[in-house]
Amino acid sequence: MNALKLVALDDQDLKIVSAHVQDAVMKVGDLEFLPSAKRFVLPMNRFVWEARSGFLRQHNERRQSVLHFDRVLGVKSSGIARNKPAEVLSLLAISFVPLDAPAGIVELIFSGGGTIMLDVECVEARLADIGGAWEASSRPAHRG
Repeated sequence: MNALKLVALDDQDLKIVSAHVQDAVMKVGDLEFLPSAKRFVLPMNRFVWEARSGFLRQHNERRQSVLHFDRVLGVKSSGIARNKPAEVLSLLAISFVPLDAPAGIVELIFSGGGTIMLDVECVEARLADIGGAWEASSRPAHRG
């Protein structure tokens, strides 16, 4: 399978990126805000939802990926212990709340109630697979 590379420049694009990073896992200590570059970086191990599964066999794969947001003016978090860098976060969804279009808040919503809010000039995000892929021991499940 080819490495995934996506760019999001508006709310609709961001919904597609969100679907591809649902259930990605990352460590708190790996998340980084670079104020001088106006960039927020999330290295992650994403579940490859786009991998095809057969009738009798599910293909469960994770890949090393990086998601970064540009034109970030500030970052706030809630429910995330930044003093615990080894703590693992599981990303559920990404959404955009417009405030003064095209500016707004990008919300990164994690399982367990954690949220990171990025104050952005506009939506500008890039997702790229950067390295290894491996078989995941299970497929994430969600209560419906």
